[in-house]
Amino acid sequence: MPPPRQPPPAHVCAAFGADVTEAEPLPGSDSWRCGPVVLKPVTDRAHAVWLARTLEQLEVPDLRVARPIRSTDGRHLLAGWRAYRYLTGTAEHRYDEVLLTAIKLHQATAHLPRPSFLPARDDVAAVADRVAWEEQHLELDETKGGRWFEVLSGARRKVHGKDQVVHGELFGTVLFDGDAPPGIVDFTPYFRPAEWGAAVAAVDALAWGGAEADLLHRWAHLPEWPQLLLRATLFRLALHALHPRSTRAALDGLLDAAHEVSETL
Repeated sequence: MPPPRQPPPAHVCAAFGADVTEAEPLPGSDSWRCGPVVLKPVTDRAHAVWLARTLEQLEVPDLRVARPIRSTDGRHLLAGWRAYRYLTGTAEHRYDEVLLTAIKLHQATAHLPRPSFLPARDDVAAVADRVAWEEQHLELDETKGGRWFEVLSGARRKVHGKDQVVHGELFGTVLFDGDAPPGIVDFTPYFRPAEWGAAVAAVDALAWGGAEADLLHRWAHLPEWPQLLLRATLFRLALHALHPRSTRAALDGLLDAAHEVSETL
């Protein structure tokens, strides 16, 4: 049984303007809420610094962005922790609104340079991304998604959209609170065509969110949509095949999504 999660130290809370006595763990997260402040342990310093600097300046019409909080001495990171403003809301299966959020967000990030740490990333998600885009070649376990990857990969065609900074993990992370604008609290960056982020969210919605196939058709006006859906599916298949904790249930959902995507090609 894993040890209980430890709240942030009192001096860290104080430095970010939070009260440690108010600390409560956020469900499904390694973060702690202290009233209006959320503290999160840092596992990747380069990503955390980039995230804080990006979200500090990012302005997106009709979206709420969880702004980072600096410590009393002006730092974004302190003793392995970062902090940001608490946003109300929960993740909901509002599929079209998630895709619209992706479009709005990526219009606002089009000017951002490629994060310098991306090429050096070697986690399974980064490797799966490169495999999907034919920048790296690996043998994938056929029983964990590799067979479908092999079948679908032959349909890849050149994508002409310009690469830019995109959020690759929007489904299940966008916060909704009634009629308030959708909320963004994190950003998992990739450097791909803008609409790829929406395509990943659409594939995730079909695979694990209960969405119907007509979601794909409602967004078919997006540039190069079939190919970006294909790349998103290959990304998820490769990630499932490479991830040590992947499950059969997750694969079943992903294969259903892969079948629907294949119908668009």
